[in-house]
Amino acid sequence: MTINPGWPVAVALVALLLVAVVANMVFRHGLARQSVVAGLRAAAQLTAAAAVISVVVGSLWLSALALFGMFAMAVLTTCRRIDSPGSWPWATAAMAAGVVPVLAILLLSGTIPFHGIALIPVVGIVLGNTMTVHTLVGRRAFAALREERGQYEAGLSLGMVPDQAIDEIIARRVPEGLVPSLDQVKTSGVVTLPGAFIGVMLGGGSAVQAATAQVLVLFAIMATQSVTAGVEARLIRARRTLPDDLRATLVS
Repeated sequence: MTINPGWPVAVALVALLLVAVVANMVFRHGLARQSVVAGLRAAAQLTAAAAVISVVVGSLWLSALALFGMFAMAVLTTCRRIDSPGSWPWATAAMAAGVVPVLAILLLSGTIPFHGIALIPVVGIVLGNTMTVHTLVGRRAFAALREERGQYEAGLSLGMVPDQAIDEIIARRVPEGLVPSLDQVKTSGVVTLPGAFIGVMLGGGSAVQAATAQVLVLFAIMATQSVTAGVEARLIRARRTLPDDLRATLVS
């Protein structure tokens, strides 16, 4: 089964985007414009990505360069989402800490071959989920630090060092960033059939091959997210990854 560009797809895309826009307006989410922008960007970016991948997929070096570009964009995106653009070196470290060992396991075990056609989709899925958990952990931790400033100051007054006082606030927030991914893993095959599974099936693979690919991707996502969330939390405690307002108020 294949889905080819054409009028049926165009009509479906417009209809789906209209549903999203109307729902945002009716329920007053305030995200109608953002939905249109996101949809148009997704269409344009995926079209460009398809063109780029068709060119680079035959070369391992070009594929690696494309993945590096995807990683850089993921870092910049998550830094904007957590309102800390200047923390990109630390975001790079946290995300690389999760992605690099997972990629090493996948390659050294022979699970995926050293070919662009295999590397780009698998690494892309893992990288996207790594970016998501970095954003979730950062936003929730920073919101907690703003809301519970009094608890932070109380911790300092009791003799805690800043790292300890910060940890008292964010320790329970960090796992929250991992919950959506864990729920996805627990409900895969029962509630959801995630992307890798559908992709293999649409590509003509068997159900067993699709399930194997999806389990592999889910385990990789769990591993990289767990490491990235932990490293990011340590960087927040050390006041390396902070928005400007918190950097100014959390004393050394």
